[in-house]
Amino acid sequence: MDLIFAALGLLILLLSGDSLVRGAVNMSLRLGVPALIVSLTIVAFGTSAPELLISVQAIIEGVPGLAMGNVVGSNTANILLVLGVPALISGLSTATCDTRKSYIQMMGASVLFIILCMGGVITWMQGLVLLAALGLMLSSAFRVALSHRRTNHAAVANDACCEDEEEIEGADPDMPWWKVILFLVLGLIGLPLGADLLVDASTNIARHFGVSETVIGLTLVALGTSLPELATTVMAALRNQAEVALGNVIGSNMFNLLAIIGVASLVGPIPVERGILQFDLWVMLGASVLLAPFVFLKWHMGRVWGIVLSVLYVVYVLIVLGMS
Repeated sequence: MDLIFAALGLLILLLSGDSLVRGAVNMSLRLGVPALIVSLTIVAFGTSAPELLISVQAIIEGVPGLAMGNVVGSNTANILLVLGVPALISGLSTATCDTRKSYIQMMGASVLFIILCMGGVITWMQGLVLLAALGLMLSSAFRVALSHRRTNHAAVANDACCEDEEEIEGADPDMPWWKVILFLVLGLIGLPLGADLLVDASTNIARHFGVSETVIGLTLVALGTSLPELATTVMAALRNQAEVALGNVIGSNMFNLLAIIGVASLVGPIPVERGILQFDLWVMLGASVLLAPFVFLKWHMGRVWGIVLSVLYVVYVLIVLGMS
């Protein structure tokens, strides 16, 4: 029953997160908020809402290890599995991708996170440092996006009436207000409900099998919350949009480290277990380093690399379960 409740909680989380993003995007656009601002704020935070709610709920219920495990495990899964599977299916050509700046920011966020974890606990003070780094990252992205927008407008000066709504997934300029409000309400109700179900069920599963909540967070919960990113990257690979796939993973990893742990630490301290310090953080960092040749040298991420990354993830999960 706990497995069923965990699956149900995860499903509710994913559907509610999507509903909240759709509602918030369309409400903002209807109120006249520029699509650029919506993309950098509402969509970015909205897609991280499930992980954030899980982490906050875990701390409230006294199982903070689940929050830490979820973030570290999700980042590892995002690189090894979320990029490995689409590479295995159709390959990812990174020759035209320019994700160097975002990648460097992600590596910086990873190193900062590991340094803060060395103290053995993430408190509100470390959380503020992570949130400050998030603010710097968002301001940098905002400036780049504005510059890109001005360049594009200059290049297409004769076509200035293009609609910003088309740039955002889920945007519908004709969506009626009642539907916008319905999406918002469903998202706001579903997110805490799904988080509560998933955290309770995951805790019970951990106790039943005699493993820690951190291990459940590193495996079951991390894999579940990486499913949206997996679906996005698979579709991007099938459409030959490698930059979308890489950008999705890099952006998600930065938000996991800076936003989710940063906000969750304001609710309560998050202890860092010895196993996380000695093993999982370094696997996460090592997986991140593996992306360097594809980002800087433009290596082709073909099926062989897809197999390598996917197998590495399976081995990692088996080791985590074996160590528990």
